[in-house]
Amino acid sequence: METIIVTGGAGYIGSHTIIELLQNTSYHIISIDNFSNSTKETFNRIETITGKQVENLDIDICHLQELELAIKQIKNPIGIIHFAAYKSVGDSVLNPLAYYHNNISSLVNILSVCKTFKIKHFIFSSSCSVYGNVSELPVTENTPFSIAESPYAHTKQIGEDIVSNFAKSESFFNNVLLRYFNPVGAHESGLNGELSKDKPSNLVPFITQSAIGILPPLTVFGDDYDTRDGSCIRDYIHVSDIADAHVKALNYLIEKKNSQQTSIFNLGTGNGVSVFECIHSFEKVSNQKLSYHIGKRRSGDVINIYANNTLAKSQLNWQPKYNLDDMMLSAWKWELNLKNKMLK
Repeated sequence: METIIVTGGAGYIGSHTIIELLQNTSYHIISIDNFSNSTKETFNRIETITGKQVENLDIDICHLQELELAIKQIKNPIGIIHFAAYKSVGDSVLNPLAYYHNNISSLVNILSVCKTFKIKHFIFSSSCSVYGNVSELPVTENTPFSIAESPYAHTKQIGEDIVSNFAKSESFFNNVLLRYFNPVGAHESGLNGELSKDKPSNLVPFITQSAIGILPPLTVFGDDYDTRDGSCIRDYIHVSDIADAHVKALNYLIEKKNSQQTSIFNLGTGNGVSVFECIHSFEKVSNQKLSYHIGKRRSGDVINIYANNTLAKSQLNWQPKYNLDDMMLSAWKWELNLKNKMLK
């Protein structure tokens, strides 16, 4: 049986992608995750949803020898979906060296094993943060990069260059770079969602944890931006739509539909949503008032960005299914499930 390796498989997007792979493909799936910012419980949730167990290799992919020994034991690996990386914008501003070391060295090691074991299909987890503050919207795949607003964003810019340059040197290797906009929400069952060991840095989990009483009132970082309501605008997209795009991108490579070794796709809904609009949507679907206050602008934040997703729709035959209310409701169901589990 052909095997797909998912690095960071216990993480937020990785776990949802594994669910999609298990439900919609016949590949054998192996996760690699050392639980540096995730938990082993994730795989129990995946099994509850899919009825299937997932093997995980608990190794640090920054250690090349350990990674090579692990990959050597895997039968017929034909593709890797690489999620594993540090991802907090704010933390990367405070700890840039940790982000450069982890995100770059792990990628180089993964590509090294692709070369050693001739694993020819590769999907890289990139980000809309590679574009920086742009002058024209919506963003297309050909929009020039501005200066990265954070070390995290810079590691994604560097990572894309590393992958594409590696592809130029290895004729067997084909890859897709997926530039996520802002993944939010949880599995529609409410049984799997975003769960970080650290305090959340993204808006939606902060909203739900604040609403349920785990965190203090939400801080809106700036209400004086040049946007329609003064708050930052993002293209929020449901995590299951992101996961679905990974399955389609993998098949795109395996079925040889790509016309070049490196293909790039934006993954967003194509709609910009402000922080205040997210808050109002949450209040509507949860039927409760959210407590928040206005704070200073946050270092590293891009002001306004949303996607042109035409290319992903046409080339991958991908179509986002979930709207903003769906995203907020699923995230709230997940938060309530977490609370109920803690109370049992």
